[in-house]
Amino acid sequence: MRGRELAPAETALGGFETMQEQTAAQTTMKVGAVANPEAAHTIPATPAPAIDEALQVLAAHKDAWVALALDERIALLERLTDATVGIADRWVDAALAAKGIARGTPSEGEEWTAGPMVTVRNLALLTRSLREIRDHGSPQLPGPLRTRDNGQVVAPVLPTDGWDKLLLTGFEAEVWLEPGVTVEQCEASQASFYRNPPTSGAVALVLGAGNVSSIPPMDTLYKLFAEGQVVALKMNPVNEYLGPIFEEAFGELVERGFLRVIYGGAKEGAYLTDHTLVDTIHITGSDKTHDAIVYGVGDAGERRKAADDRRIHKPITSELGNVSPIIVVPGPWTPKDLEYQGVNLSSSLTNNAGFNCNATRVIIQHTDWNLRQDLIHSIRRAFAAAEPRQPYYPGAEARHAAFVAAHPDAEQFGPASEGHVPWTFISGLDPQKPNDICFTTEAWCGVTSEVALPADSVADYIDRAVHFANDTCWGTLSAAIIVHPASLEDPEVAAAVDRAVADLRFGSVVVNHWPGIAYGFASTTWGAFPGHTMQSVGSGIGVVHNTYLLEQVQKSVVRGPFRVYPKPVWFNDHRTAAQLGRRMVHFSAAPSVLKLPGVLWAALRG
Repeated sequence: MRGRELAPAETALGGFETMQEQTAAQTTMKVGAVANPEAAHTIPATPAPAIDEALQVLAAHKDAWVALALDERIALLERLTDATVGIADRWVDAALAAKGIARGTPSEGEEWTAGPMVTVRNLALLTRSLREIRDHGSPQLPGPLRTRDNGQVVAPVLPTDGWDKLLLTGFEAEVWLEPGVTVEQCEASQASFYRNPPTSGAVALVLGAGNVSSIPPMDTLYKLFAEGQVVALKMNPVNEYLGPIFEEAFGELVERGFLRVIYGGAKEGAYLTDHTLVDTIHITGSDKTHDAIVYGVGDAGERRKAADDRRIHKPITSELGNVSPIIVVPGPWTPKDLEYQGVNLSSSLTNNAGFNCNATRVIIQHTDWNLRQDLIHSIRRAFAAAEPRQPYYPGAEARHAAFVAAHPDAEQFGPASEGHVPWTFISGLDPQKPNDICFTTEAWCGVTSEVALPADSVADYIDRAVHFANDTCWGTLSAAIIVHPASLEDPEVAAAVDRAVADLRFGSVVVNHWPGIAYGFASTTWGAFPGHTMQSVGSGIGVVHNTYLLEQVQKSVVRGPFRVYPKPVWFNDHRTAAQLGRRMVHFSAAPSVLKLPGVLWAALRG
């Protein structure tokens, strides 16, 4: 079954999280995304002749970019870092105004951390990698490669240095390569663009996302510095107000003909994707956007997709969303543990008003855990205390209504008047109904759910939960598992958790925390689990971030403490998140002992 056909104006070829109307989602499995209207424009669309001119400039400079000396790239990255720090205040100011966020709130902190802070961290880590390529031939991993018992090669990528060890105490991350890749192959393929640069360049079209403000610049950086392609960045109408700020921060790239920023909606997006001067495409948006680009829309598009008769044959990479699950492992949780994890779980939805592809959509619990209802009550309290947010992304109210229509017993927290989407919690879902909208459809608003699975033991439950996450929840982008350290003292449980980390078919698997941190660390990879095809693209193809420039990646695995002190900056009750985020922008650009007291003071007062 397919939903209603997308009209050309609804295909959102500007990188939307496009969505189809979704009462129909309840009758089919693995639906994915649903229809979303195009946002009102704040900047005039770039006319076709200007798009032609922009692409001609990029095409004329793509070979010069490939040939650019390593020392010049390093110096360029250093200047881009300084320029990004210089516009950080205006970047955040613009986002606050557009999203209706009050200053001094935890939500202001989100804009600092998920915008300029992670972008500056990405720039700094890329700079370090290029210096190490110059000095050692390849980026230097923070530890040795290891091989799992099954022969799978694992690369450590966090902590990246002593500052990470201090500020991210207890967090570790690895990139797991695809099975069959040897240590020797991993080492030989790392930073392949710099080992074996092509003789000619390419023009990449980056269709920027409209939700998290760092996505367009970070996707642009990956194409430029990891893959060696000049970039036409098409801003999404939802956040195109940031385009001029990005053009200023990356002004040297623009001046030298290596970057052009383009504005408009579906019409301009379609013109760009079909343009003969565009060699490759990267999409952050939805599977429907991807299919519209590759196969077209309506019945003709469906027929083309069924036959794999592609309209275009350019290389396309993508990150296309997810119904993100979090598996909760039963354990001897104290009341303080329950309160902490209630905020942890609620924050993984409320961040960015629920407009995140890695927002928690399904919380999985064990039916027989004696604290299951206690955790649900803690989540309810956290939602009730969470700051209400403006649903700035178009179509949020309609999508919310579809979920509430499917589940009239949904609990709603906060104002429910026109222009508001309350935090919505749907608990007690039936795991025997895999077609439930909560399992098949990315809500793309402030909606999350809970389901409980029966099992004979905790270890058996973990295995069942992994199976449910893999086979019932749509998508393969990110997943998490929360486990108390005392639970790991049981060898069977510890072994089951290890199996879960290995068996979860998601591009990022995070232990004890929201998978959004795998996006923000930047040294980790970000993208879907491999194996998707153009016909069945799921959560996408390829990765970004990946500052150690690893290839043939399967997934990133992040492990963190069950409880963290000081409070994580992404928690929705962090009192000094804005101050900490601002200070971390400057610290990430140039870490120093002199800046450390201010960072620690803001962190401790959260």
